Amino acid sequence: MRAVEIRTFGAPEGLAVIDVPSPVPAEGEVLITVEAIGVGGVDTVIRSGALAGFGFQEGFIPGNEVAGTVTAVGGGVDPALAGRRVWTFTGEGGGYVGQVAVPADRILPLPDDLSATDAVAIGTSGMVARFALAHAHFVPGESVLVRGAAGSIGIMAVQLAAHGGASAVAVTTSSAERGERLRELGATHVLDRSGEGDGPSGFDVIVDIVSGVDMPSFFDRLNPNGRMVLVGVVAGMPPADFGAKLMANFRKSLSFVAFSADSIPEPDRRAVSAEHFGAAARGELRPVVHEVLPLEEAVLAHRKMDDGEVFGRIVLTP
Repeated sequence: MRAVEIRTFGAPEGLAVIDVPSPVPAEGEVLITVEAIGVGGVDTVIRSGALAGFGFQEGFIPGNEVAGTVTAVGGGVDPALAGRRVWTFTGEGGGYVGQVAVPADRILPLPDDLSATDAVAIGTSGMVARFALAHAHFVPGESVLVRGAAGSIGIMAVQLAAHGGASAVAVTTSSAERGERLRELGATHVLDRSGEGDGPSGFDVIVDIVSGVDMPSFFDRLNPNGRMVLVGVVAGMPPADFGAKLMANFRKSLSFVAFSADSIPEPDRRAVSAEHFGAAARGELRPVVHEVLPLEEAVLAHRKMDDGEVFGRIVLTP
C-alpha cells in the first residue's frame, strides 16, 4: 500500500511517498481501509525536525487520525464490526497510509450523517480544544482569547467557548477575511497576530496554539487570576526565559500550563470525540475543511500549512 514518510527533516519536500506492506490485524485489532486523513499542525512540526529531541526520527510516518471502513478484524474481535464506518486516533503518527490496524477499543463508529472528511476535521482538534478549555478551568461568563484561531484546533476552541457561554471570544488571525469567517463560527472580536485590535483589554483565558517568540507578550493580556493554556507550537518553541514575563505579572496571580492530549485517559478522549461527532451530525458544531488532496500530494499539503494558507483542516485521501 502507499504511505508517506518523513524521508528527511526540514522542508515539506522531505516527505516521500513509499510502498509498505498492508497491515494484518492482530489479536484484538481491526483493519481500517482509510478514506480520510487529517493533516495537523503537529505533523508539520514533527516533519521540520523540531521535535527530534522527543524521539521522532527520519523514516517516521506522520498523521494521528483517520476515518474509513473496517474491512477485517483480528482474533477476539466482534465480526459485526466489519463494514462499519469508523474514526480512530492512531497515536503520535502512522496515519498517512491507505490502511491501518488499530486496537478495536480505540475506534469510534461514525454517525450516518457525518462524512469521513468531516470526522477528521473535528476528531482530534475538537478533543484538544475541549480539554484545553477544561484545563483552563473555563466557566460561563468568562472571556476567552484564541491565539492562532484559523487552524482546526482554534476553530473548535472558538465554537466550544461560544457554545460554553463565554462573555467574549476574541481571536488572533492574519486577515480581515479570516476574521469574518471566525465571527460566523462564534468569535466576537478579531485581533491581529500581535493581539492588537478592538477587543477587551484583558482575558480570563487564553488558548495558545501558536507559541513562538511572541508568546510571553500575551501574559500582559490576561486579567487577574487569568490562565493561559499552550496546546501547540506551530510558530516554534517559546523563548527559554518566558517565565520572566510571567513573574513580572506576579501580582496578577496568573497561571500557565502546557497541555497535551497524551495526559488524558483514552476512554475520556474517545467519549468527547463521540460527543462532538454527534453534535456535528446534528449541525451543532461545524467541521471546517480547507481542502481535500490525494495522499500523494502530502508535500503540497504541508507547503500550504507552512505558508499559513489553511483555514480549518486539510484532508488527505489515499
